[in-house]
Amino acid sequence: MSESITNAADTTFEPTAPSRAEAGRRVPRPQTIRLGDLPITVVDRAEAARRMVETALARRGTGLPPQYLTSANGQVIVECDRAPEVRRLFLEADAIHADGMPMVFASRLMARAPLPERVATTDLVHDVMKLSGAAGLRSYLLGATAEVNAAAIVNLRKLHPDVPEIGGRDGYFSLEEEEAICATINDFAPDVLWIGLGVPKEQAFVVRNRHRLTRVGVIKTSGGLFDFLAGKRARAPKLLQAIGLEWAWRAMLEPRRLGMRYLDTNFAAARLLVTRTG
Repeated sequence: MSESITNAADTTFEPTAPSRAEAGRRVPRPQTIRLGDLPITVVDRAEAARRMVETALARRGTGLPPQYLTSANGQVIVECDRAPEVRRLFLEADAIHADGMPMVFASRLMARAPLPERVATTDLVHDVMKLSGAAGLRSYLLGATAEVNAAAIVNLRKLHPDVPEIGGRDGYFSLEEEEAICATINDFAPDVLWIGLGVPKEQAFVVRNRHRLTRVGVIKTSGGLFDFLAGKRARAPKLLQAIGLEWAWRAMLEPRRLGMRYLDTNFAAARLLVTRTG
């Protein structure tokens, strides 16, 4: 996986603030390719992080809804194929990152433009944090248990001590509480909101509440990110990540929870990548 962003913290961002009318336009989609019948953004991690930071800074004080970014892997491709309502949630996003090496391999073999690399949220969060100190970006973590959420914030602060401020709260709340939670997030006014509620709950939360989160710059759905940040789960060895077998590592660690899921989705995802890519 590319290490081209190791010096990204040296970059300073001072974009010109857009007018309210300019910022109100829907964020233009970057170049995309069709992978498993989803529009996947052609971008590497360094560029994805840079775009997040620039967009977050440009949206400060505009009072407009945030940019919505999400990710897809084999399981997501299958869920979107089987459930049109889930697919609609993903198509609402301004960009969909490829969080799976099989998608990268498929793009290189069959798509009109290859993906430069996998944009895993577990890596992207650190890319963004490396830029956040110089840029003065505030983040908020929504999701997981209160214990895991707090541990994730503590570990992020240790790894990135120059980041101005990181807030957060657990992901256990009812639909009736969402308006109040959005008000709390707006009071904190994070430049980046990381949401880890699981697919498709986190996407549904964004679509329901995006219009309320007018003091947030960018939303990034994050799946199980906070468990990794808190040290509750371990990443696969880099070799397994590079060859697209991180799923096998996770299945080995959690066979009861993930074994049958991967058995069900892996072949279906491969079929969709082969037949619906271009």
